[in-house]
Amino acid sequence: MFAKTAISALLAGTAIAAPATPTTPDVDISIGALDARQLGGKVSNGAIANWNPDNINDGVGGGKDEYNMYWGDGSTGAGWPDRSRWVSFVDMFNNYKNQMFNSCSWQGQANNSGPEVGAIWDGIQKAAAATGVDHRFILAVIMQESGGCVRVQTTNYGVRNPGMMQDHDGEATCNDNGWVQNPCPSDTIYKMISEGTAGTAKGEGLAQTLNRQGRGDVSAFYRAARLYNSGSISRTGNLQDGIATHCYSSDIANRLTGWVNAASKCNCDNNPGSCGIQTN
Repeated sequence: MFAKTAISALLAGTAIAAPATPTTPDVDISIGALDARQLGGKVSNGAIANWNPDNINDGVGGGKDEYNMYWGDGSTGAGWPDRSRWVSFVDMFNNYKNQMFNSCSWQGQANNSGPEVGAIWDGIQKAAAATGVDHRFILAVIMQESGGCVRVQTTNYGVRNPGMMQDHDGEATCNDNGWVQNPCPSDTIYKMISEGTAGTAKGEGLAQTLNRQGRGDVSAFYRAARLYNSGSISRTGNLQDGIATHCYSSDIANRLTGWVNAASKCNCDNNPGSCGIQTN
């Protein structure tokens, strides 16, 4: 995950993720031990698992390309969007295709080819079927972390973060220390997505963060996104608070409801004081 210049900032005016690992002792660990990680994670709560990724028309269509700022704990009571407001996977993927085809050039890398974008679709579907993580949630995180660029650089700001999901020290990447693969092999693309979804030998994927976030309603996804971004949720319970990217969960919620190119309304990373951010 990049430190200052985010792919999502370049593509849609949002803030970037920080390494997906705890970097401060001032975190709420009541939701689960921070080192309780394993490979091959699967969603254990049936209320939030999706074991039917073949249903690609599983939402409200393409949604609306707009950004709404969300505050608080991720619950519908706090105004966050219910799962019934999420877009369909096929529409979401199609909405983001233009970004996927153009998100590598800013790094000086060749943009994704048609077969590479096809492999992203296949990889998401395969990872979703293996883990029970909703394919729309996987896609939202891919777009947040890398804009879907298969040759996104591997970053390291204390934790090595490779691949399209900038996962926790995984193996799969097509751009690491100057070693770039073009084309990026389909099996590598799948492994990038699998490591970000099912976890790595060193850290959690989305399945694990969904399991340890502690809830069975839609707030599970927004809380899990915050955990994936920073490794912790603030003691306040507010997803804009804490360390790393304050806008991260709000960005994910907007991606799930149709946001693609509209200007972000979250200023919490550029000016944390304007949002009353608490960092513990």
